[in-house]
Amino acid sequence: MSEADEPAAEETAAATDTGREIWIEKYRPQTLDDIHGQEEIVERLQSYIDEDDIPHLLFAGPAGIGKTTAATAIAREIYGDDWRGNFLELNASDQRGIDVVRDRIKNFARSSFGGYDHRLIFLDEADSLTDDAQSALRRTMEQFSDNTRFILSCNYSSKIIDPIQSRCAVFRFSPLSDEAVAGQVREIAKAEDIEITEEGLDALVYAANGDMRRAINSLQAAATTGDVVDAEAVYAITATARPEEIEGMVRDALDGDFSKARATLDTLLTDTGMAGGDIIDQLHRSVWDFDLAEREAVRLMERVGEADYRITEGANEQVQLESLLASLAIDD
Repeated sequence: MSEADEPAAEETAAATDTGREIWIEKYRPQTLDDIHGQEEIVERLQSYIDEDDIPHLLFAGPAGIGKTTAATAIAREIYGDDWRGNFLELNASDQRGIDVVRDRIKNFARSSFGGYDHRLIFLDEADSLTDDAQSALRRTMEQFSDNTRFILSCNYSSKIIDPIQSRCAVFRFSPLSDEAVAGQVREIAKAEDIEITEEGLDALVYAANGDMRRAINSLQAAATTGDVVDAEAVYAITATARPEEIEGMVRDALDGDFSKARATLDTLLTDTGMAGGDIIDQLHRSVWDFDLAEREAVRLMERVGEADYRITEGANEQVQLESLLASLAIDD
């Protein structure tokens, strides 16, 4: 389902109702079998547990797709009620220096424990570790391999040094399918007695873009705005543009109507409150849904890539997006 990386904006909105528990924790899967959308990975992990032969593990993939949940589920299944005492979780983005590896990890690995062959250390966002810290971690993994197993989680496995990757069984988590996200949302809506329209469900799935945590946070936030969760509530609470708005803006630009396309962009940036990077992301993921001619799609992808790079480098978002639309409008 989801993992606990940095808090999303939707989580903050959902937590404003202090009388209600945050649903991403309330409905976090407790076992591997409860995890949605990662069936092949779950099957492989379950085989390690059944054979009592857990190797070091490396989980790679984008946010909100089940990496942390899988790690805690493994600990629960191995240790039962004792899992908290045999499971150390660290976030490398907060504690990224070499001292963390040398001190906290080593102290936990050295401490005595009874009844189990090994303990688990889960290092979230391991790709944030410095090279020196990763080298220290590699030596620690070698030193305590008899009684400790490491689970590393990262967004980009390419940022993990090869000596660590070669010591781990690598699992690449993919973004969750629309069906998996929709199924979980339906279950939670039913459990919470929430009325959700089909258009609202489609909007949640679209806004989530494979991120289960974002979908659940958005559902909880939208549920506080009225009796029914519909598309309008979802798009408003997530500050997401409707697909048809993005498509209309692109088509207006391609048709040479720059003024109309710019007006739509201005509405998205000011009234909807979208960030320029979010508009770029929606453009990128929707290009092939617009039914554009191949030449037009290639032109759009080229301009999107250029604008994304410039925004990432610190250029003004609105200027770059208007330049993108202008280039589409004037190109033959």
